[in-house]
Amino acid sequence: MKRTLLYLAAAVFCFTACKQKGNTGAATATDSVAIKMISDSSFVKHLSVLASDEFMGRKPFTIGETKSIGYLKEQFSALGLKPGNGDSYFQQVPMVEIKSVPDSKMVFKGAAGSVTANYLTDFVAGSRRVLPKVNLENSPLVFAGYGIVAPEYKWNDYAGLDVKGKTVVVMINDPGFSDSTLFKGKSMTYYGRWTYKFEEAARQGAAGILIIHDTAPAAYPWSVVRSGWSKSKLQLEEKDNNMSRAIVEGWISLDVAKQLFKLAGQSDALFAQATKPGFKAVDLKSTTSLTVNNTIKKSVSNNVVAVIPGTKRPDENIIYSAHWDHLGTGEPIKGDSIYNGMTDNATGVAALLDLAAAFQKAKPERSIVFVSFTGEEQGLLGSEYYAKHPVFPVGKTVADINMDMMGLAGKTKDIVIYGFGQSELEDYASVSAQKQGRVTVKDPKPSTGLYYRSDHFNLAKVGIPSLFTGSGVDNIEHGRVWGQQQADDFFKSRYHSPQDNFDPKADVSGMVEDVRLLFDMGYRLSNETTFPKWKEGSEFKAAREKNK
Repeated sequence: MKRTLLYLAAAVFCFTACKQKGNTGAATATDSVAIKMISDSSFVKHLSVLASDEFMGRKPFTIGETKSIGYLKEQFSALGLKPGNGDSYFQQVPMVEIKSVPDSKMVFKGAAGSVTANYLTDFVAGSRRVLPKVNLENSPLVFAGYGIVAPEYKWNDYAGLDVKGKTVVVMINDPGFSDSTLFKGKSMTYYGRWTYKFEEAARQGAAGILIIHDTAPAAYPWSVVRSGWSKSKLQLEEKDNNMSRAIVEGWISLDVAKQLFKLAGQSDALFAQATKPGFKAVDLKSTTSLTVNNTIKKSVSNNVVAVIPGTKRPDENIIYSAHWDHLGTGEPIKGDSIYNGMTDNATGVAALLDLAAAFQKAKPERSIVFVSFTGEEQGLLGSEYYAKHPVFPVGKTVADINMDMMGLAGKTKDIVIYGFGQSELEDYASVSAQKQGRVTVKDPKPSTGLYYRSDHFNLAKVGIPSLFTGSGVDNIEHGRVWGQQQADDFFKSRYHSPQDNFDPKADVSGMVEDVRLLFDMGYRLSNETTFPKWKEGSEFKAAREKNK
């Protein structure tokens, strides 16, 4: 029997090696044994636990966090991984939880009349200021286009504008969404993200900021905004209690924005005007007031960190990351109030655990670090804290390979590279894809800006080359159109809703194939002595040079 098994193992290795002959990073016997640890059965096992109702949507500060980080610690320990943060598997992340409840109506008053917006239906709002109550009083409204200051693109929506005491109304995304000759065209930049727009408004001294929701440029419907803002929100604990932020931050519906324009004597043509270089902000000739009551809780959440020390260069490390958190419980939809987050992001955590099992067999020369971040759904908080307080030196971190929302279209011929053109990690991914008879492709919907919407982004900002892949859409059996429909259906029907549930009949073969690809490229990186680089034109290249 042993002899037979040895012959079989040798045959498998020979087949794999011969098939991959000529490819950089050809398979080894160790590689072939390790990769089998990534399997459908283990993947489903982890998904069934992490996305169960027992974990209550895995929100930080709840029983869901206790169960989630406990499960991760238990699994890492059972696999023989060492604690990543000294003698602990946890990195504490001080946070503030704020439950903001604004007035039920937001009224915009102008000389020609008024516009009334209803909470949750027409507007959402809150405050990051750690105060029990904040008031926005008779604040003049100004339409500031996209609310962007981007010198490298020669764009400044705040040029010559004093917004102190005022509330800015801005559009989501960036000018490239409407004009492919601007910014990075359809590939959203960080300037298009709602988080940036809140940050910039605060830097400009605005008293309030309201982002106009529009489904196409936002890449998600109003229901996603509503569900996210109807719950308590988390933020990192700051020394100034976030008094530097605007008093009120929020969103309004597209319909309310059009009514505001009409109240100011403007037409919908104002939207198109704001997409042109040199656009000047427009006074909306109205004011608004709003009271927001905050329930405040300070506590500590946790990133989970485990490590497999390298056999030759343990001081150099490769990070695999995936956030463990989701949205907890909230407003019921179709009778279900638990936001289980099976796809987002129990899939990434299951991948992290399977990769840990594989690398334990592989014995890499560089250390492999596994980080499961907290607070991703609240604004990438756990990764932001890690980037500011790295457990492993940034200059010695070779790369971050991030996993989030995997397997939307089943087993595919392709795998998507978000933020295509950023780093040499894409070339490593391409080689590993070829071994599977697959190809790497650009994001089919780059306007969604997914490269700036998951945890790797904060590591990229400090210079660590970071790869974020997504499910391909060219399904092996049903084709590209069918695959894209599956991805579109997820974002339309299940993304950030209680319908993102565990399905025991789910086809995880595509997820497993993607994880095996990410193992292959990481294993190659782990046995090299060089460091992958950012490509020319990447906004993160300078940070790498600074943090070497």
